[in-house]
Amino acid sequence: MADPETPLPPPVKGLAAVSLFNDFASEMVYPVLPAFVTGTLGASPLALGALDGAAELTASVVKWWSGRMADRPGWAKPLIVLGYSLAILIRPLIAVAGAAWQVIGFRVIDRVGKGLRSPPRDALIVTLTPRAQGGRAFGLTRAADHAGAVLGSLVAWAMLSGGSDTRSVIAWSVLPGVAAAAVLLLALKGVHDRPRESVVPQGAAPATAHGRAFWIPVSLLVLFAVGRLPETLLLLRIQELGVSVAAIPLVWAGLHVVRSSASYPGGRLTDRIGPRGAVALGAACYVLAAAGLALVAGATAAVAVFLGYGLVAGLVEPAERVAIARLAPVRPGKGFGSYQGLTGLAALPAGLGFGAVYRSLGAPAALALSALAIIGCMTLWLLVGRTVLRRVS
Repeated sequence: MADPETPLPPPVKGLAAVSLFNDFASEMVYPVLPAFVTGTLGASPLALGALDGAAELTASVVKWWSGRMADRPGWAKPLIVLGYSLAILIRPLIAVAGAAWQVIGFRVIDRVGKGLRSPPRDALIVTLTPRAQGGRAFGLTRAADHAGAVLGSLVAWAMLSGGSDTRSVIAWSVLPGVAAAAVLLLALKGVHDRPRESVVPQGAAPATAHGRAFWIPVSLLVLFAVGRLPETLLLLRIQELGVSVAAIPLVWAGLHVVRSSASYPGGRLTDRIGPRGAVALGAACYVLAAAGLALVAGATAAVAVFLGYGLVAGLVEPAERVAIARLAPVRPGKGFGSYQGLTGLAALPAGLGFGAVYRSLGAPAALALSALAIIGCMTLWLLVGRTVLRRVS
């Protein structure tokens, strides 16, 4: 077994850098899309809803397929390159769109790229990284991803504050996108993506992402993901508590600073205590954050609790990926594709349900419902027999 303190493999660090630059570009575009679609193009909020719904549904379906293909020798690298290339080429073209349906089309293609690359990338990280370093590897990748989100949000805010229009901000996202492409080619140079069966612990039965031992814990992870209140509603809640609309982009950037800072330590913690315990700690942080946003009064307290909510991602995102890797060590692509695809498909109805509760009964009721759902889910996660959860303990 590799020493947990041994430096991570260079290709893993390279993929983290790719995530940083790609999310830099993405977060220059995503926060300004509502203003671009409803303001510049004059479309309705319905078009905005169709944009997000169609994009995420498409990505979920593609993830299911790409994960399975990534387990075939020689497929992971081309899928990763194709996925990033689609996003890098298509994203700036949103700037020349003249109608909402064109933005929807470009955004769907962008999300197809995400669906193509995400499960193969995570599976390749599993292949490249010793088991004892899995948490650190995914923690570094998630930290870089959130750091890119901070940079993209701040650059977009600075450009808009300086007088640039939304088309210009979207168009300039091509620069970090090109940097992501260059780093990607260097990171994958000489990398072989054949599945590495040695990741299966000695004496353990090979797991291929099917059966009770896989689907019970994965179903609980999916429920944990969709049981959390959508972040758009959390942003709405802090606005209700007095945070100005103008300050929201900066608060959003601050959230990603916390997430980026917490992800690598969260990954190291996962390597020490296992993903089962790290996910449970993340759940506890979420329950505390939900209770705080339901009970606090005033903008300052709301911002403090919202920033603390960033610890949830720092703990959970590396841990859930390590859990999937341990549950499906022989076919990690299928494991990641199944988990990510199901989570995306379930997110839309869950979000609509929480939105309906929020509108009808108010934010405290929606937050309380979400917290209770997470408590129930994590109780099952901790109590279910070790026969089922032996690989994630």
